[in-house]
Amino acid sequence: MAETIDVLNIDEIKKLIPHRAPILLIDRVENIIPDTEATGIKAVSGNEPYFAGHFPDFPVMPGVLIVEAIAQTASVMVAATTPDFTTGKLVFFTTIEKARFRQPVRPGDVIEMRVVKTAAKGPLWKFTGTAKVAGKLVAEAEFGAMIVDPDR
Repeated sequence: MAETIDVLNIDEIKKLIPHRAPILLIDRVENIIPDTEATGIKAVSGNEPYFAGHFPDFPVMPGVLIVEAIAQTASVMVAATTPDFTTGKLVFFTTIEKARFRQPVRPGDVIEMRVVKTAAKGPLWKFTGTAKVAGKLVAEAEFGAMIVDPDR
């Protein structure tokens, strides 16, 4: 098994997953324990495109985007630590379960997203994820993903 990866910056993330602005929702991934867990970081800016409509007078990051950011953290962990299995492939949601949103995420917040792999069988993977701002839980979910070859 590969050794722990301390930090992947935005340029390294872009080499591992195909997401780009405005849907790339993580800035850094830290504390990657191969094939096990990782922590994603997102600095929420007031310039995020979704704030123009959600909501102009009280900007709040949509919960579904928080779950997407958690899932992107999982994708980076998988791609960074199992390249023989994931290179040239995409990761798609298969399930989102037990999603809970505890408090709004606003401009200026820094989200820390921890993901833990709970199961894997071939191309199907399961994870739990949490999102915290200043140590307070803002969202959580269990989710599944499938690694697929885009050429099939």
